[in-house]
Amino acid sequence: MVSLAGEAARGMVSRGRWLIYAQRGRRVMAGLAVTGVVAGTVAARPICMIEPGEVGIRVNRLTGNVSELNEGWSLLLPEVHRLSRYSLKDQTYQPSRSARASDPAPFQSVEGLSIGVEVNIRYLLDAEKIRTLAARLPENVGQEIIEPVIDGVLRRHFAQHTVREIFSTQRVQIQKDLTAELTPLLAADGVILRSVTLGNVDLPHQYRTGMEALLAEELNAEKMRYTLDLKDKQVKQSALEAEADKVRREKAAEAAGNEEIIAARARAEAMRHVLPFKEKEIEQRRLEAEAAKVSRLTQATAEAEAHRIEAAGEADARRKLAESDAYRVEVTGKAASEQLARDAELISRNPLLIQKTLADKLSDKIQVIIAPPQAGGFIAGNLLGQPQTAGYAGAPKPSSEAVASTGEMSSQEE
Repeated sequence: MVSLAGEAARGMVSRGRWLIYAQRGRRVMAGLAVTGVVAGTVAARPICMIEPGEVGIRVNRLTGNVSELNEGWSLLLPEVHRLSRYSLKDQTYQPSRSARASDPAPFQSVEGLSIGVEVNIRYLLDAEKIRTLAARLPENVGQEIIEPVIDGVLRRHFAQHTVREIFSTQRVQIQKDLTAELTPLLAADGVILRSVTLGNVDLPHQYRTGMEALLAEELNAEKMRYTLDLKDKQVKQSALEAEADKVRREKAAEAAGNEEIIAARARAEAMRHVLPFKEKEIEQRRLEAEAAKVSRLTQATAEAEAHRIEAAGEADARRKLAESDAYRVEVTGKAASEQLARDAELISRNPLLIQKTLADKLSDKIQVIIAPPQAGGFIAGNLLGQPQTAGYAGAPKPSSEAVASTGEMSSQEE
């Protein structure tokens, strides 16, 4: 045994020497140290996460410094820092133990009756005051500070009012009073009150039954009172209607008489004005008849004068037309005579002009050259079927072949 222990001791010493003096051993020791540090860090969790809508208050236990951590990752050293999380979102508180009259902690009215009231308190933490109040505020602010304060105020207020006031008549005023008292109390602890809402009011069964009976009696009494008032008003209405009917008939008779008097006066006044108007109307008609007579005479005279002027104008026009026709015939005859004289003189000087004129009128596609005609012949003799036996003066007679070719050319031209 001693030898085994000695060998184990020598092995451990040699292993320690190897770890200290050998390069590989030092590497193994450094790796083990780094692994130990990483494992310790992971086990201690020095990094914390602040969720959206939250704020973290980190307190240094060594120095006592307080820092506010916003949304994101933050450093948190174990045993050095203490972190408190606070929600910045709107929160609600509903006293669930006092919502019904049969719950464990119902509210008490001034009569000493147990009632249940559904109350909804909406609040949020003031982000500007959390850092300054974190030293004295617990982590669960709602359960340890807000709920006790609200319960105390609610019970004190409900104890000052009757069930009837809480149930109906003073409901809005109670809600306003609760808001006015809770706002400064919660603000002192860094809490902002959003609203206070009163919901259903649960009454004890016996009280509810009695209240229903009382309400029924009150309703009957109120109904009877309104019925009597209605009957009284109906009687007064009937009397007023009768009086009004009487006054109306009197006024109607008086109005009818006044209307007849006014109508008679109006007729008399109208007649007084109508007579002169009638006289003026008769005089106007007489003057209109005389004016119409004068107008017709004037129109007839004008029409006769117009007919006379038209007849004189028409006769003068016909005379001038006859004179112009005679002058035209005379001038045209003189011009024709002079033209014939000129033509005769021109033909006498140029006998070939008649033949040229005839050739021009044959066709616009024939080109004509005037040559001296044969003795005793005519330029259009061939067209008229006249024989051409004579020749030009002093010209030789054409041969038979020339005559034949001339005939062929004439036929081709035709």
